[in-house]
Amino acid sequence: MSTSTTRRVKLANLAPDFYQAMIELDRVSDTGLDPKLAHLVRIRASQINGCAYCTDMHSLDLQEFGAEQQQRIALLPVWREAEKFYTDQEKAALQLTEAITLISVDHVPDDVYEVAAEAFDEKDLARLISLIITINMWTRVGVTGRMEPGHYKP
Repeated sequence: MSTSTTRRVKLANLAPDFYQAMIELDRVSDTGLDPKLAHLVRIRASQINGCAYCTDMHSLDLQEFGAEQQQRIALLPVWREAEKFYTDQEKAALQLTEAITLISVDHVPDDVYEVAAEAFDEKDLARLISLIITINMWTRVGVTGRMEPGHYKP
């Protein structure tokens, strides 16, 4: 089965109220979280969901924080094997990101949730969960609409 088509609706144009609500949700979803951590979460969820546009965009955004980030971005798909490059809090966030993104596999296991609950206070954990849910919505927009990478400028 082919995965491409020339006819894809643009939600920004055809469902502008919905799209604007997503922008607002995105704006508040990471309030109070470390920006580097937030971008790592966005990149990892985008990778899992196969959204090239979102992966490109958030990788470029994270690179704005400095050249040292390139190695961490490159190792993100294998972060468990390269855990020395990530803080304990980042590892907890990445593990929760994977569980929520792949929610149909194991739901969100108690042990994964507990690690995140130990790494974040309740308010930041709520923000992290909100961010993960929001980026998963965006990746579905990107993949469904076949948004192409390479055009985004931070």
